[in-house]
Amino acid sequence: MSALPRCSSCRPRLPRPKHGLIRPRCLATEVSSGSVTIPAESTPTVGKVKIYDTIRTSVILNRSPFLTRPLSRFEQAFYAYQQRIQRALHNPFPYEFYFKQGSLLESKFNAEERRRERMAFGAPFGISESQEGSENKSQNAKESVAEALDREEEEKIPRRGEADRTNDVRSLERKGERNLYLLLLKKLDDRQVWRLPEGGLQKGEVLHESAERNLLTECGIRMDTWIVSRNPIGLYRSSTSNQVSPRHIFFYKAHILAGQVRPDGTNVLDYAWLTKEEMEDRLDKEYWLGLKDILSDN
Repeated sequence: MSALPRCSSCRPRLPRPKHGLIRPRCLATEVSSGSVTIPAESTPTVGKVKIYDTIRTSVILNRSPFLTRPLSRFEQAFYAYQQRIQRALHNPFPYEFYFKQGSLLESKFNAEERRRERMAFGAPFGISESQEGSENKSQNAKESVAEALDREEEEKIPRRGEADRTNDVRSLERKGERNLYLLLLKKLDDRQVWRLPEGGLQKGEVLHESAERNLLTECGIRMDTWIVSRNPIGLYRSSTSNQVSPRHIFFYKAHILAGQVRPDGTNVLDYAWLTKEEMEDRLDKEYWLGLKDILSDN
């Protein structure tokens, strides 16, 4: 038995669109990399300028501190007081059991103990180091021999190195307790300006891949770097006179692990590793205002 034909009044009717035909509704798909990619076959345009021509990527290359910051006078006094309390509450070492009274080893141990006290807490109250040394020598002549044997102490690494004394901004050894950022001296519109490593976006290229490519192009391959994330940490928007639409610069955070910058000398003339305060003196005011909030103050 054949099915009966349905009348037109029983057929479901779709709502009539206000403008044009009905387009099917697509479900959202999962983004695997979390980065923005501009397809090469369908490039949107803004006016007469293609959108990938107005997007640039930049890398904030950071050298992390390798020295702890200097302690304040209050912090130094606090830690010295805590060490003195801990040393006073600790059981004293029974050196009489291990060293013969009046022997050279006993004098050597006493000299080492006093030297550790002076290094940790300074000279005793009301007694200078020279007075304490003269009194010790007058008490026992053997102590002078023990002090002469152990007078050599480990040399501490100075906080200010040769790069700090000569103000070598190309060196990675300067300002060990601060964050340093890489700036490049480039040719831009017949003038020389300081900028971060920066470059354009190619067709069908992912943003973080563009940032890595531009970094290697301008700084060379003789350094080991690590880009922290595939997502940018900042966006800078600037208007220029030779473009219809404004230029957008996506900033990516990266660390240098080894090596050094080797510019080609054509587009990049010079480079410098600078702190945040030193960067302000070399960058344009508009560029600095869009960049300063994403830099570390330390």
